[in-house]
Amino acid sequence: MILGTGIDLAHLSRIEEAMNRLGDRFRDRIFTEEEIRYCESKSHPFESYAARFAAKEAAMKALGTGWSSGVGWREIEVITSDHGPPRIRLAGNALKRFEQIGASTIHLSISHSDDLAIAQVILESE
Repeated sequence: MILGTGIDLAHLSRIEEAMNRLGDRFRDRIFTEEEIRYCESKSHPFESYAARFAAKEAAMKALGTGWSSGVGWREIEVITSDHGPPRIRLAGNALKRFEQIGASTIHLSISHSDDLAIAQVILESE
């Protein structure tokens, strides 16, 4: 059964502007070390940063929390393996909320093109 859905769009140019203006302060507040390593390894890192930003926003919407309700940006992490699609790993209050609503599976789809990144998150129970 579907318990929550979230979708979000992020403009690559806005993420790039924020990172150029605020530097490491913005990056380190939003992204985990693993996410930063992954994005910085890409030839176009802002595409990957924007896609992960959209995924975090979509996950917060699916959890029904938003970023102002005690769930931190770094508690939602987009992890990418050499094989398979990106996945979401939850920690802290995000994980507590996931368990509280009885979710067992997180589905994530992300894409980017031109100046937009999009992410959709679906939470499901068994």
